[in-house]
Amino acid sequence: MIPAMGEEAAVRREVVPMNLLIVDDEQSIRETCATVSEQCGMKAVAVATAKEALEVLEHSAVDIVLTDLKLQQSNGVELLKHVHDRHPEVAVVVLTQYGTIESALEVTRMGAVDYVTKPFRIEELRSRLERVARAVELQQENRLLREQLRTRPGFGGLIGVSMKMQRVYKMIEKVSQHEYPVLILGESGTGKELVARSIHFSGPRKDRPFAPVDCSALVPTLIESELFGYVKGAFSGAMQAKQGLLEAAQGGTLFLYEIGDMPVDLQAKLLRALQEREVKPVGSTERRHINVRIIAATNRDLDAAIRSGSFRQDLYFRLNVVQIKLPPLRDRKSDIPILVTAFLEKFSDPRGPVGTISEDAMRRLIAYDWPGNVRELENAIERAVALGSGPILSVADLPSNLQYPSTERVPEKDEILPLEELERRAILRTLRETGGDKLSAARMLGIGKTTLYRKLKQYHMEQAEQ
Repeated sequence: MIPAMGEEAAVRREVVPMNLLIVDDEQSIRETCATVSEQCGMKAVAVATAKEALEVLEHSAVDIVLTDLKLQQSNGVELLKHVHDRHPEVAVVVLTQYGTIESALEVTRMGAVDYVTKPFRIEELRSRLERVARAVELQQENRLLREQLRTRPGFGGLIGVSMKMQRVYKMIEKVSQHEYPVLILGESGTGKELVARSIHFSGPRKDRPFAPVDCSALVPTLIESELFGYVKGAFSGAMQAKQGLLEAAQGGTLFLYEIGDMPVDLQAKLLRALQEREVKPVGSTERRHINVRIIAATNRDLDAAIRSGSFRQDLYFRLNVVQIKLPPLRDRKSDIPILVTAFLEKFSDPRGPVGTISEDAMRRLIAYDWPGNVRELENAIERAVALGSGPILSVADLPSNLQYPSTERVPEKDEILPLEELERRAILRTLRETGGDKLSAARMLGIGKTTLYRKLKQYHMEQAEQ
């Protein structure tokens, strides 16, 4: 928990440490292991027998079991097999007197994830426990992210649980039940068409057509004929009449994608059609009534376009009744893990297990600024899955521009602070950005959950008010 200090008080969630069960019939070993585990930020329970261990596993949450195989009153091997069969999500680390390759292979075949040879060095035990804890955290986070994806994926096809995206979802819910025009702003790749589709298919027009038109992909004459239609003989090649999209989408929604690229002369015709609610096909003198909802989107700065004369101010006012601005991915990095999980599920072989991603690879994804936004992230994961060498994506599987960390930015201010203060501020800032989500914060900081817990304890930030 975080102390109430100005805006730092925004973060008020409790940090849950990793739970470690220690099983050894030597009291001194139990006490030493408990001390080391607490230094690693874990919560330890120590017992002397396998029977006691089974009772703890039955009634308490356990993440890791650290057990000796040779117990005086019980069989540690049977305990290992029981955990492997009944609690497969629990990681087991074995304490053994025999540090040979054969014994290591034997305990891993029985389900252990690692082993420590007695007598052990404190640093070796700490290193092994921290490594296993990071692996367990990664598995838990992947399960949590998949659960988030199933229970609260976002809105429509949009994915994200950050505060910025929550505000977008609320806007979509409000405007979907009305008929007024909506203008969607956002950089390329942020999901503007997904927003438009969500608005349409969440509203009363959902059973009517949704007609998208990419204004940047057609030449001016084709845009006009696409929007308004034409009659037979209107121009060379017009062998038969064609209904325009404004008329074909009758009762539904017309989505004008990249409206900022529409030629100025055609903007005037579109404005007239929207105001009069009627269209005149190319080559015709007849006007036809239309009933369509208009949703427009662009990645351009329309205010600058108006000043330069490339976009009509009156059309802007007509389209901009309600504005939805999508945040770039670099401004909602806490959504990257859940996006990655969604794309892994999408691109993994349906005949095999869903892929996962290593901590180092996730750290690179979070550190990157994503100029291409969600579309670029999706393409990066698709490539990594296609070319990856195993079920766990590593840094080497990512595109080359993500395999090398970006150069550290030079601080704007010349303020010199102790490293501990810089670290404390970085933790608080990250927790604020993630809304107190410790799993997301740890990933963004490039550390494990237990390390984050230890840092919060170190800086006396875990005893704040709720």
